[in-house]
Amino acid sequence: MSAPADPRVVAVVVSYNRRDLLMEALEALAAQSTSVAQVVVVDNASTDDSAAVAKASRALVDLVVLRRNTGGAGGFAAGLARALERHEPDWVWLMDDDTIPTLTAMEQLLATARAADAVVAGSRVAWTDGSDHPMNTPRRKPFVSRREAQRAEAAGGFAIRSTSFVSMLVRADAARMVGLPIADFFIWNDDFEYSTRLLRGGRGVFAPSSVVVHKTRVLGAVDADPGERFYFEVRNKLWMLRHSRSLSGAEKALYGASTVVRWVRTVRRSRNRAVVVAAFRRGWRDGWRTSPRSTTELLGDTAVAADVERVERAVWSRR
Repeated sequence: MSAPADPRVVAVVVSYNRRDLLMEALEALAAQSTSVAQVVVVDNASTDDSAAVAKASRALVDLVVLRRNTGGAGGFAAGLARALERHEPDWVWLMDDDTIPTLTAMEQLLATARAADAVVAGSRVAWTDGSDHPMNTPRRKPFVSRREAQRAEAAGGFAIRSTSFVSMLVRADAARMVGLPIADFFIWNDDFEYSTRLLRGGRGVFAPSSVVVHKTRVLGAVDADPGERFYFEVRNKLWMLRHSRSLSGAEKALYGASTVVRWVRTVRRSRNRAVVVAAFRRGWRDGWRTSPRSTTELLGDTAVAADVERVERAVWSRR
């Protein structure tokens, strides 16, 4: 009997105007101890030469150039659709262009995911000084069974309910079942919604032995004085609580309560309180008055429109 083939891993990197970091990320992907079969780079209408950097990389790059900035949410939806439809992955590894994987990040992430029988796995995300990055802390699964918890611990991690797009490994069959991230989120809560949707009926694991470096300019959480971007936090969280199937009723109550506490803390700590309050009001209004457009509609004028439509149509056909 022949040995089983190694899983085929396709990375998706979303890039916007950070050509030097993109170059570093692609070099790190090319040097992984466990090879990445393909790298889909989504250039989100960059005005620098990020697209040229991707083309010149020694990694196996499939470059998708978007003519308008669709945010992280649109970028990951576009990249995941291209990976699923064109590259036959067993696993898809999602990350931003400022995510620099260490040499064994993929090897350890994949080994932990398979040992835990997980459909989603997240790496330990460090900042440039080696400390844990508070922007990318996974949420432990609150109502985890003993069996699942023990299997995750035996794999070297712990069971999670959500994780971030800064090094998220997703089993391809699970992604095909639930579809793509909601592109209309643009930024903020897109990874929370998507990972919890994947994990509503599947196992997730945090893999501390898999380490990536998130090279943000400062060390801080996403709610550290966000300014006008607070609009997306409020609107998207309301969209998620009202429309998404990613959380149960009990979980919506739990996360909804913790969200209110975090919103109050964000406003109190802000040095630009008037800006944050105005963003909150607009987000609150739009979160109640509107709902997210379909990802198929939103990406219908892009280079990956056909890929997106096929992935999303397959999901709807199973409902």
